Amino acid sequence: MGGLSPIHWVIIAVVVLLIFGGRGKLSGLMGDAAKGIRAFRDGLKTEEPVPPAAVQPPLPQPAPEKDPIVR
Repeated sequence: MGGLSPIHWVIIAVVVLLIFGGRGKLSGLMGDAAKGIRAFRDGLKTEEPVPPAAVQPPLPQPAPEKDPIVR
């Protein structure tokens, strides 16, 4: 019950070959991921801040129509 049958070994071999076999597929995938992360970081660095003059000042509050209640 604890041993691996030949079909299990074949499945394991196929998975290992897909991950590590042929021209560095795993390193190629990791290189592509690193390029994506680097491009994302560069995009964050080049974002231009909003100039303070573009922010509108708050509207003035209207004068109260009635006298305030004094207690």
